Amino acid sequence: MLKALLFDVQGTATDFHSTVCDEARRISAGRDAGVDWPDVVRRWRAGYFAALEKAPAKAPAKAPETAPSTGAWVSVHSVYRDVLDTVLADAGFTGLTAAERDDLALAWQRLRPWPDVVAGLTRLRRTYVLATLSNADVSAVVNISKRAGLPWDAIFTAEMAGVFKPDPAAYRMAASYLGLPPGDIMMVASHKYDLRAAARLGFRTAFVARPLEFGADGGADVAYEDEFDVNACDFVDLADQLVG
Repeated sequence: MLKALLFDVQGTATDFHSTVCDEARRISAGRDAGVDWPDVVRRWRAGYFAALEKAPAKAPAKAPETAPSTGAWVSVHSVYRDVLDTVLADAGFTGLTAAERDDLALAWQRLRPWPDVVAGLTRLRRTYVLATLSNADVSAVVNISKRAGLPWDAIFTAEMAGVFKPDPAAYRMAASYLGLPPGDIMMVASHKYDLRAAARLGFRTAFVARPLEFGADGGADVAYEDEFDVNACDFVDLADQLVG
């Protein structure tokens, strides 16, 4: 029996692309003539994913199956900050001070929710326990959720497991905290690798298509797949399918 939903945050619940583009334009204050911010933000996000693949694991705070500790934990905020310097250099833009770059790196903690998110979550919360399962830092998810008014019952992130999704330990950690077997939990994401990793452990899955996740020309994968238990166009549609 389905009892809880776990949600990816960056991209699935929040619109990182337009938020970060807008923040970049605000912070650069007209000094960015010729800078293609949509391309820069896409490269920044890709650099973040590449860095996570190389990040070391740590011993998690609590999990039924722990990951091996191979080094100091790397915060996602520090990853975003480090990658930013590289993508700005590649874009040939040197017009931001160190303090402005620090501010821009924090844009990932100020993400706006998609228009359907609060309404959809509010309906879903009447029936299910709602929690995050994000690769972002705990502090980032708290800040995003507070600013956006996202009505989670709990916040779980990869930082608590000591490994990043799609490592199985991240999903098992969330199930352990919820006190539920995987079959009673549904992973909700716009990223198919996330859903497939959860499905391999027995979680139910819901794909939410976000065609503008990477911007108008970003080429997001929005094709529905029969392998997922639910395919939805947004969180309101998800609520329609799960609670009517």
